[in-house]
Amino acid sequence: MTDAHAHLDACEEPAAALVERAQAAGVDRIVTIGTGIESCRAALRIAEASDGVVVAALGIDPHRAGSPDAHRLDELRELLAHPLAVAVGETGLDNHHRFASPAEQRRLFAAQLDLADELGKPVVVHSRDAASDTATALAGFRQAVVLHCFSSPPLLGDALDRGYYVSFAGNVTYPKAEELREAAAAVPAERLLAETDSPYLAPQPVRGRRNEPANVVHIVAELARVRGDGLDVLAARLDANAAAAFAL
Repeated sequence: MTDAHAHLDACEEPAAALVERAQAAGVDRIVTIGTGIESCRAALRIAEASDGVVVAALGIDPHRAGSPDAHRLDELRELLAHPLAVAVGETGLDNHHRFASPAEQRRLFAAQLDLADELGKPVVVHSRDAASDTATALAGFRQAVVLHCFSSPPLLGDALDRGYYVSFAGNVTYPKAEELREAAAAVPAERLLAETDSPYLAPQPVRGRRNEPANVVHIVAELARVRGDGLDVLAARLDANAAAAFAL
């Protein structure tokens, strides 16, 4: 299985221990995410030490759009030249927390979309309470799009029309998340991904604990249940999707 989105540099335990447990659970590929310049450097160090299990997506997330990192795009470009850097992101828009102003977020998002287009890399998108603005910002983008930790049903129509990858995290397993499960059932099989967003959003069977990539098995199982798919068939499909999305 593939965990399409984890923050291994933000986990309390050493990444090597998390990778080992993930492999024991049947997870043989992890995309770890950089959310700022130093986080991106850490993500690459983790990927380099993983014997091919971990690759990295590198970006500056919307929470840092008002920070000095927002002006370090030249450094981000250099880091993205690393052979284990497979995508730009996470980047995007967040109208829920708003650690940065909407204008700052839009500028940073647009700059990273331009960078991804320039480099021919996919983009990993964070969108919270920003469906319309996210769809508008992505309208002219020419590379693959991964909507990470999908939690915005109003964005689903544009996502399906444009062929985006839609990635579901542990919150799809929560008892009150029926709207997310309906969205998961509606995504074409070839555009579906599963992620943990570790160390956040532990799925229902381990809710209340720190999340880790091994727990993606619970998310895949829930997606298979709501879609009526065989677990092994869906796991293989998700692996193929991750390979296509990130050109692995």
